[in-house]
Amino acid sequence: MKEKILKLIDENKYIQARNEIVKMNAVDAAGLFDEIDQRKLLIIFRILPKDIAADVFTHMDSDLQKYVIDSITDEETVDVLENLFLDDTIDFLEEMPSNVVKRILRNTNEKMRTVINQFLNYPPESAGSLMTIEYADLKKELAVKQALQYIKEIGVDKATIDTCYVINYDRVLEGVVSLRRLILSDESTVIKDIMETDVLSVNTHDDQEYVAGFFKKYDLNVMPVLDNENRLVGIITVDDIIDVIDQEATEDLHKMAAIQPSQDAYLKTSNWSLAKHRIPWLLILMISATFTGGIIQRYENALQSVVLLASFIPMLMDTGGNAGSQSSTLIIRGLALNDIKPKDILKILWKELCIGSIVGIVLAFVNFLRIYYVSKAGLLVSFTVSLTLFITVVLSKVVGGVLPIIAKQFKMDPAIMAGPLITTIVDAVTLLIYFKTATHLLNI
Repeated sequence: MKEKILKLIDENKYIQARNEIVKMNAVDAAGLFDEIDQRKLLIIFRILPKDIAADVFTHMDSDLQKYVIDSITDEETVDVLENLFLDDTIDFLEEMPSNVVKRILRNTNEKMRTVINQFLNYPPESAGSLMTIEYADLKKELAVKQALQYIKEIGVDKATIDTCYVINYDRVLEGVVSLRRLILSDESTVIKDIMETDVLSVNTHDDQEYVAGFFKKYDLNVMPVLDNENRLVGIITVDDIIDVIDQEATEDLHKMAAIQPSQDAYLKTSNWSLAKHRIPWLLILMISATFTGGIIQRYENALQSVVLLASFIPMLMDTGGNAGSQSSTLIIRGLALNDIKPKDILKILWKELCIGSIVGIVLAFVNFLRIYYVSKAGLLVSFTVSLTLFITVVLSKVVGGVLPIIAKQFKMDPAIMAGPLITTIVDAVTLLIYFKTATHLLNI
């Protein structure tokens, strides 16, 4: 279908193209718009039905959204925004430069402007910045028949009506009732008799990562958001949480690769911006690696006495770094999923000691056979390298397992204690162990 629509647009058959786009899913249509010449894109966008145009706009890339807003009239902009759910409007505005935001606010009515400003004032990455105010609320005195009639009247403009929230006249949350329960209950039943009063909720200032964990833990589709007076101010739906999970996972991956986090698309980010995100950690790691060079210089005489020792340094450092990265990756992931708590540090220490010992014995044994029989090194040299390898693997496993938890205790992101940083620490420790063992066993 995509090829057919693109061909229609190339032939300037816009009405036929519009009729085909209307049949598409909004996400697929937004992807199609990325491939259309921008001048023709505006023509298509303008002739789409307003509700469909707004739905497609929601799923467009932020750069394309900015182009559309910059190119259409103020009246058309208002039409688009009026057909968006509020949380989608806020997400869009947060991506736009200040001049675009000011233009949009200038052309919205006072009520909408007040609501938008309120949302934009919530801390970034907080529950308040994620929520929408388009939810179904009920009073506990209503009968089921009245509640269903009310939902029919207001439901078309709500983000979801599957879950309805029961509030009092001060908007304090008192309970929750599902649409399923309403439909299956007797029409004369009063809401307060069928609502659940034990309602899970989050505060407007709770971090989005905490909220995402709440959704996962309790298998939720929607979550009420309360202010400090327990008044219901909005809801968060699972589609927004999926975006948060994706964003947080991307951020952790960047930190684990020693890159400053960025949510911008790789190909659409300037070379300077990408370089700027990578340079700080590379500088830190490069400078910290000078400790490794200092250790080698300190034991220069030992290396000159037994030159063969130098040939095993890369293997020892790589194995130690890899062993530490394995442990840190598992622990960081466990912390992110709340499978591991900081209080489990002693259990993790013991577990990594056991795992490191098993892995270290196997690697050291295979390494001894390789060095002694294949490389034809002497017995003492083979034993020295293999013993160092065993100690290095055990320590690397412990360091890789414990450092992320220590970071968590100090309110730091455990992801920073990943591959590159662990490897740098382990490299220095490995060399110290190696040369200390060699000077003691080989008398050099």
